[in-house]
Amino acid sequence: MTVSRTSQSTGSGSAEVTGFYDADTGSIQYLVVDPNTRKAALIDTVLTFDPESASTKTDSVDAILRFAESEGAEIEWILDTHPHADHLMASAYLKDRLGKPNAIGEKIQQIAKLWRDFYHLPDAFDPKAAFDHLFADGDSFKIGTLPVRVMLSPGHTLGSITYIVGDDAAFVHDTFMQPDAGTSRADFPGGTAEDLWASLQAILDLPDQTRLFVGHDYGTDTRPAPTWESTVAEQRRQNIHIGGGVTKDAYIAQREGRDRSLALPDRMLHVLQMNLRAGRAPKAEADGRSYLKIPLNRF
Repeated sequence: MTVSRTSQSTGSGSAEVTGFYDADTGSIQYLVVDPNTRKAALIDTVLTFDPESASTKTDSVDAILRFAESEGAEIEWILDTHPHADHLMASAYLKDRLGKPNAIGEKIQQIAKLWRDFYHLPDAFDPKAAFDHLFADGDSFKIGTLPVRVMLSPGHTLGSITYIVGDDAAFVHDTFMQPDAGTSRADFPGGTAEDLWASLQAILDLPDQTRLFVGHDYGTDTRPAPTWESTVAEQRRQNIHIGGGVTKDAYIAQREGRDRSLALPDRMLHVLQMNLRAGRAPKAEADGRSYLKIPLNRF
């Protein structure tokens, strides 16, 4: 965890948001705090995973827990926006450690069905058992006194969801990136650029001042330091892929062309079979160890 930064609450209906940057994967993890009650949620947290040795560590997420404690924040939700392909989710670890409910979008069940075939594991993955809540589009809940609305945002995956928290914060995961970096890829199984376009437009329909917190940043040639907060108005004006009135057809052509040039994330085939279990390793075998199954020549 090389960088952390807090976006302060602007009032009683506005969340205090601290982002923690995972340099190894370019992921941003969020601690979202209700300033009225100090109740909190964690969004898209990361377990450190080394694909060369297939080893895991909890150091990074443990540091976030220590920060939360130092801030007097009481975590009551463990949230993810989608089953990530580029990092290992900390959801199961946090559920076991904190005894708090974990949640994700309900369409993870369809994603699990796709990946049972890819891994040839027909009986694997039971999202209803791995997660306490599977949110549908339009569902709502609270973090302390802050209302949270769930919005289905497919494209990157078919089941990605956005959390709209309080008056002015939305956690938009792998849809938008920072305005100078554009938007996220849409070529994973079940994702499409057309769906992503629709999801981006729905986010842009939020009030102009809404703070948008993205899932990843890798810096740019002119901006090496990671950042992760923008506003709807900034994205509408300045986003290099979709801002300034780009048409749907032009966006889709650009997105699909860009995606054809991208390699798969180096962790994808490892972590997805764990993330469809909320980040939990497969059941240990007779020797007491867990094993991952990697399809050869499938992608």
